[in-house]
Amino acid sequence: MTKKIKISINGMTVEVKEGITILDAARSVGVIIPTLCYHKDLCIAGNCRVCVVEVAGQKRLAAACATPCEEEMEIFTNSLNVLHSRKEIIELLLSEHNADCTSCFKNGNCELQKLASDYKILKQDFIRLVPFKKYSIDKYSPSIIKDDSKCIRCQRCVRTCSELQGINALTVAYKGDQMKITTFFEKPINDVVCSTCGQCINHCPTGALVERNYIEKVWDAISDSTKHVIVQTAPAVRVGLGEELGFGHGERVTGKMVTALKRLGFDAVMDTDFTADLTIMEEGTELLTRLKRALVDHDPEVKLPMATSCSPGWIKYMEHIFPEFLEHLSTCKSPQQMFGALAKTYYAKARNLAPETIVSVSIMPCTAKKFEASRPEMHSSGYRDVDFVLTTRELAIMIKQAGIDF
Repeated sequence: MTKKIKISINGMTVEVKEGITILDAARSVGVIIPTLCYHKDLCIAGNCRVCVVEVAGQKRLAAACATPCEEEMEIFTNSLNVLHSRKEIIELLLSEHNADCTSCFKNGNCELQKLASDYKILKQDFIRLVPFKKYSIDKYSPSIIKDDSKCIRCQRCVRTCSELQGINALTVAYKGDQMKITTFFEKPINDVVCSTCGQCINHCPTGALVERNYIEKVWDAISDSTKHVIVQTAPAVRVGLGEELGFGHGERVTGKMVTALKRLGFDAVMDTDFTADLTIMEEGTELLTRLKRALVDHDPEVKLPMATSCSPGWIKYMEHIFPEFLEHLSTCKSPQQMFGALAKTYYAKARNLAPETIVSVSIMPCTAKKFEASRPEMHSSGYRDVDFVLTTRELAIMIKQAGIDF
């Protein structure tokens, strides 16, 4: 049984498990301590210091996320010393931050922006260092944009890529004021071992890492009377879209989503489930063919076991990390790409449309799908199979832009 200890938080006696951090202890009794580098999915870093608190008897403020509670510890989370320190830490972060919030993709969904608003950072006492920094913006990837001018060096992306994904595409380089988050030899993300899974985007507290968005290009296509714009939606979108637009977690909004897509101006709204079924049939047939070759024909060249090829992030991971096992992957396209190929062949013929007039759009929960659509081999119909890939977030933005009361 875990030992319990008694501590005091802002004069309130609390009984907590021994070894729990001050941050978790405070949250357990409804006391909010702000954080930036901390994330529940990741190991403790304690490098942003936004979560500092005062502990009686200690000369320095302690990082709540990295300090374990001790018996009879007295903690103050909102003393004048703590409030002043937090404000100065936020101001220091802003002094190096490109705070052009109104044109940032994360505007309204940025943790640093929220802290600046909560603590009313209305003036800047520190020199604005942005003009003196040689920040770079990496836009080479079809999936991810990395903007160093908006990075606060919390290292959440680095820990995400290492601890959760096991890839280590991102790392910390240099020290002091030269410290930065970068890649191998500071190459573009598109040129390093990156599966384009997008988990770094999900864990980034600012706009330093965002998905590359194609919203304006899709609007242009919809507005072009010479184009026939067809959209496919992945199964996960019917749930994720609801969460993005204020519905409860796990609530399906299929009907609302289809209606919204039609009101946005798409000429045809279809479901990726159709080609998911085709993928199952194709991969099943391929597996049976391989098994026959191995068990009946005794072909020593056949590769077993066979793994699915549905996930482009998985494919890219295999290409980078385990290239010797590539022949174990199914040769089938993913449901997204099968749909794109059919849209410009079978669908075009059935609807008596010229393939070059069809714009194929897919709504997907994964940024790796953007990379997949741009791969050079995805032109088997003679045209690019899928022209634009939008994430669930991007679709939610389009719905808001169109003024649809979802």
